Amino acid sequence: MVKAESVTTVELEIDGRKVTADRDETILQVARRHGIYIPTMCYLTKVKPIASCRMCVVNVEGLDDPVLSCQERVVEGLKVTTDSEDLYLYRQNIMKLYDVNHPLECGVCPKSGECDLQNKTLEFNVNGQDFSAREKYRPLEKWGNISYDPHLCILCERCVRVSNEIVGDEALQIEPGGYNSKIVNLKQDDTNVDWGECAAVCPVGALADTHFKSSTNPWELEKIPAACAHSSFAHFIYYEMKFSGSEDREKIYRVRNVAEYDTISGVCRYGYDFENRGSNSDADMQKAVAAFEKADAIRFNSMITNEEALILQRLKEARGYKLFNEDARNYQKFLQAFTSVTGGSLYGGEAGEVDKSDYIVVVGTRVAEDEPAMKFKINQASKRHRAEVIYLHPMEDESIRTIVTQFVKYEAGSEESVLALLAKAFLAGREVPADVKAFLESLDEGYISAESNVGEEEIAGMLRKAKRKKHFTIVAGADLYAHPEAENIARILGLLEKYADFDVIAMPTMVNTLGVSLICDLDAPGDVSYVIGYNEPGDFVLSALENRGDVNMPALNQQEGTFTTIAKTVVPTHVALGFEGFCLNDIANRLGLNKAYTIDYTAELPEESGFQRVAFDDLTAGYDHEGNEVRGYALKERARDMDAVPSEPAELESYDGTVVYICNPNAQKNVFTDICENLPRETRLRGSVQFATAAKIADGDRVAVELGGETIERTFMIDENLKGTIALMPIFDLGFEGQRFGYAYRFNKAKIKQVSQ
Repeated sequence: MVKAESVTTVELEIDGRKVTADRDETILQVARRHGIYIPTMCYLTKVKPIASCRMCVVNVEGLDDPVLSCQERVVEGLKVTTDSEDLYLYRQNIMKLYDVNHPLECGVCPKSGECDLQNKTLEFNVNGQDFSAREKYRPLEKWGNISYDPHLCILCERCVRVSNEIVGDEALQIEPGGYNSKIVNLKQDDTNVDWGECAAVCPVGALADTHFKSSTNPWELEKIPAACAHSSFAHFIYYEMKFSGSEDREKIYRVRNVAEYDTISGVCRYGYDFENRGSNSDADMQKAVAAFEKADAIRFNSMITNEEALILQRLKEARGYKLFNEDARNYQKFLQAFTSVTGGSLYGGEAGEVDKSDYIVVVGTRVAEDEPAMKFKINQASKRHRAEVIYLHPMEDESIRTIVTQFVKYEAGSEESVLALLAKAFLAGREVPADVKAFLESLDEGYISAESNVGEEEIAGMLRKAKRKKHFTIVAGADLYAHPEAENIARILGLLEKYADFDVIAMPTMVNTLGVSLICDLDAPGDVSYVIGYNEPGDFVLSALENRGDVNMPALNQQEGTFTTIAKTVVPTHVALGFEGFCLNDIANRLGLNKAYTIDYTAELPEESGFQRVAFDDLTAGYDHEGNEVRGYALKERARDMDAVPSEPAELESYDGTVVYICNPNAQKNVFTDICENLPRETRLRGSVQFATAAKIADGDRVAVELGGETIERTFMIDENLKGTIALMPIFDLGFEGQRFGYAYRFNKAKIKQVSQ
């Protein structure tokens, strides 16, 4: 749990202006916070100072030579000058060096119009090249979705720092060679590496999205502020679009984030072209209304806005529909059980503060695939605060090996037992209520340890690593929410937050899982006569995928509304592309509701669930001078009665034989990302040599996986990074029908049969 710490402030002068600063701030940080301009080329707020460009030099009274403002810490009484004739000439000479032999191809460069080198060359009046250097051929390289042009590279090292400090792939490094130095890619063939953010922070055109090059000029694009539809962080992004004459339609050309401060995953950056290019008509409206008149239930998922969720809830209240959303209902029940112990209405952890933690437990999630942005936060905590990262899961994950300081492998299905062991260990010696103490004393550690395969020495190791740590976080994921004992697991996590100084974050599984769980009164699946499916299977399907249902509907990049994020904030998203036809609100109006626009519901989101009466047009979206996100509003915490205590863990179901774990790759999330042109589609069943032996299959075989009463065909791939008899199985390509596999417990005993070699 993050505790407040005292901060000592100092006073100083910058360009004759008196300012106050924290003692641990640099001159550059203080100047930026107060709106004082100091030029930079390599500085990036979200990583440690790089100090490669030397453009940020300033004069300090009492010192003979300029100092680097990105490195120099403030002290009491400091007097700083940020601009003078000498500083101008110093910076101008640096720019002359940067411009040596830089290709004069601005007219076709994808960075033209938003290039730091262009801007600084003009700012410092570099009109000619006074000297030169011998150039040598260096080939263009392609890294996943981006390309690297060494001739354009200025070696600012931003991409290297982002790869190491933020993304955590540690794929890039500098190969020194004087003028011929370059960036070297150590993982060029690794499809799991997230390259997009490296291109986003490049100040020139050296790293660029390959699909965007030569497609348009940046200044021609209209920037639409929005929220990412594929992450529970709902990152602040811009859809950049214009009318494409060759395709005779409006088109999104790319997604951009404010890369100075925030980091988004590849699926957010390249998963943008999922709009419904179809339409609907008056005849479709009549069909839809007739279907709703006939229906007694609506099945939907959590890829909807808060406003749409409220429309469905109002329809339930007015017409008695049952509302089916297994994803949000599992999460809703989990959160209710958790807060019955903590006494709040939400989990206590702050997703935006994970990078400040120094002790992190990750449980119930293959986090690098499930929520890459959370992996980025955990990596930052590891790099900046030497955080202990304890990864609890039945499967080791090679992609986070350099971040994890202790891997604890448990048996599939034993999450309840593992968390009971953690609760007993971390609550030992603490003051707890009598009923909690009785629960802890009832735990048979020897039996639980044997059943879960988590030994006493592993728990002892976790306790040792916790010594002298201050900021404790548990990141819990989707494996827990659909577990047969999910509610008891939630209550045990509640004990750890309430009494053991942990901040718990229950990661929502979709962009608006949390919002739907707070807005809708959801029903357990049951027998009904006629179901409307909204981007889900049903007797009558409203589909945001073109012609995949009975009536076309707008996709999330064609709607405006709000999402409720993992950070417990309500944030806006706007229409990037038009849709020809009606939306859910129009149908609802035909059924008795009465709002002109979907966003008229924004100010009516339920206050009893923590929402505020704020109109959509009053919601902000952006960043302040210090890089703090200023977007939407935070949910209000509500107190509730603490009336629950966990029970002893239930007897475990055995997961012997071949097991498949439902897990989409980090570049795919759902049926909408499946249709995005620039996202890789890895659909193979991936398992170890041991799994192949147990299933009697070989690498490259076409296999049939019997799962949940259905048979799914996959090509099998041996993954040398996997161990044991659990294989990874994606479901993003299975359409609306296949989404249900992601709503159940993710470990599944499966029969694997060879179809062909």
